[in-house]
Amino acid sequence: MATVRFFAAAAEAAGTESEHVEADDLGSLLADLRERHGAELTRVLALSTVLHDGQYVADPALPLRHDAVLDVLPPFAGG
Repeated sequence: MATVRFFAAAAEAAGTESEHVEADDLGSLLADLRERHGAELTRVLALSTVLHDGQYVADPALPLRHDAVLDVLPPFAGG
């Protein structure tokens, strides 16, 4: 199972800082997260950057290993 780590507003919307998701590709994983957590996480995901093992990813067809680590990083204020 892939590990998804949520940060800042994504963690708040998901109600957790991390969870395990069974998915073959990035698109399936994101669809599962939207279904599990509803409208607020869907909104945050639309604005967020997703990192797969530390690398930016956006291709929904990207295959995921069972031990993948994905980080959901919403926009941060300041900087």
